[in-house]
This record gives sequence, C-alpha cells and structure tokens, in this order.
Amino acid sequence: MRKDLFLHNLKKARDNKVCYLMVFPFLLFFLAFTIIPVVASFFLSFTNYNMLESARFVGIENYIRMFLDDDVFIKALSNTIIFAVVTGPISYFACLIFAWLINELSPTVRAILTFVFYAPTMSGSLYVIWAFIFSGDSYGLLNSFLQTLGVVSEPVQWLTDTKTLVTCVMVVSVWASLGASFLSFIAGFQTIDTSVYEAAAIDGIRNRVEELVRITLPLMGPQLMFGAVMQIAGAFGAGGISQALCGYPTTDDAGTTLVLLISDLGTERYEMGYACAMSFVLFALMILVNNIIQTVIRKHAST
Repeated sequence: MRKDLFLHNLKKARDNKVCYLMVFPFLLFFLAFTIIPVVASFFLSFTNYNMLESARFVGIENYIRMFLDDDVFIKALSNTIIFAVVTGPISYFACLIFAWLINELSPTVRAILTFVFYAPTMSGSLYVIWAFIFSGDSYGLLNSFLQTLGVVSEPVQWLTDTKTLVTCVMVVSVWASLGASFLSFIAGFQTIDTSVYEAAAIDGIRNRVEELVRITLPLMGPQLMFGAVMQIAGAFGAGGISQALCGYPTTDDAGTTLVLLISDLGTERYEMGYACAMSFVLFALMILVNNIIQTVIRKHAST
C-alpha cells in the first residue's frame, strides 16, 4: 500500500516537474536563509556564543537568565505584548474597514485611494515627517498647534517623555500598517461574485453592514487569514519605528521591544547565544497568538 502511494506521488511529481522547477529557486533561498538559520539559532540558544570563540553549551541557562535576572527583557517583553495587543487589532480592523469603504467607490477613485493608503509603507520619508510632527521644540507641528490654541504653555517632549512616547509610536505604527493586509482585503472584496449579493438581497439581507458580516467576511477566509498573519508579524516585530523616532535605548526603556533588544544583543554586544534564546521566546509567542487567531477566523468562516 505504501509502495503504491509512493509510486503514485512520484508519478505526480514527474508530471508536474515544470512547476517544481519554477518553485525550486524560492525553496532553495527559503532553505538557505530561513530554515537553516532558524534551526541553527535554536541550538545556539542553549550555548554561550560570542562569535569570537567556539560555542559553549550551557543548557537552559539563557532562558533562566531571561525570566529571572534580566529586568530589561521583562520590560521589552511587556512593551512588545502591549504593542501587539493594541496596535495589532486596531491596524487589522482599520485595514479591513478602509478596504471595505474604498471598494464601494468607482474604479478610478478606488485605485487612487489604494495608492494613497499603501504609500506610507513605501515612503522613506515616513519617519522624517512624523519626527517633525512630534518634535519636542516649539517648531514641532503638534506643539506649535497646541500652543497656538493655548492647550499647552510649553513644548511637550513627545518622543522622550515616558507618558507620551509609547502612544506616539503606536499612532505611527497603526498609520504605517496599511500595507500587505490592506491590499489583500481589497483583492478579496474584488473576487466576490456580485450574484452572491443579489441572492442575499432576495433572502432578506437589507443593509451593507449585514451583508459584510454574513456574506462578505465568510467568503474572504484566505484574505482574512493572510492579513492576520501579516499584522501579527508586524505587531510583534515592532521596533524599527520606535528606534527611528525615539532612538535606542529609549527613556527608561519605555519604547524598547524584543526586536530592538535582540538586535542590540546580537550586533552590538555579540551575545549571540542569549539573543537566539530571546528570539525563540518571541517566535513561540508569535506562533501561539497566530494559532489562536487562525482558529477564531476559521470558526467564523465556517459559521
């Protein structure tokens, strides 16, 4: 039985050899730059490795150090979870709502607005603009506006004050998140056959919101799943925006995330073993949240 199955799969592989050849370059790069590094870093997470000496096995010492002796890690972990819990759902639903509203417009207007919403993810001047808006002197756009209205009497240090730093980074993160998820939702709306809506109207659905909840979203399972994966990766991988706006390290580590801390440990301090252990904690956290979100989306799509 197993031999027949093997021969059947081998025949299918031969019949589709052109497809496999086309996919092979991607698989080769994926193996070389993703699979092998991930496996290697897993083993390195149980070692003391500084890139200058041979790796020395230390067991779970790195993991014990993280949770029991490293206050910066605990702070970075807390910041990362807060960033993910707040910015992840907000940006996800913002992408979905904006895509839904834009999809209702004419093709020309839809194309223009799609570009406008997607442009921030491609713009290299993104952080320059927001740094000017949140500048801590009187010439900063937000400070100037608030002082003109008399709301504040002196400039607010938006990007260095721990009370405002996190909020500013979250605002920019949400604004910059309209990327791949937004495009996938737009594409999902475009693939739904209009006859489905006509049949739904005959069955008693009378408004667009009910149509969205009961018809559109269940038919967009793959796009919703893809968007969720992208938003989870973006939310837990937050760090670049914080570093660009606030520098590193931030005031009292208020804006320090796991990605920033891992980068600092690996590229500045050369504590590669410890950085690998920390990256696997982040990886496990992302996998856990991703599985939960996928379960919820599958359950909703099947109802």
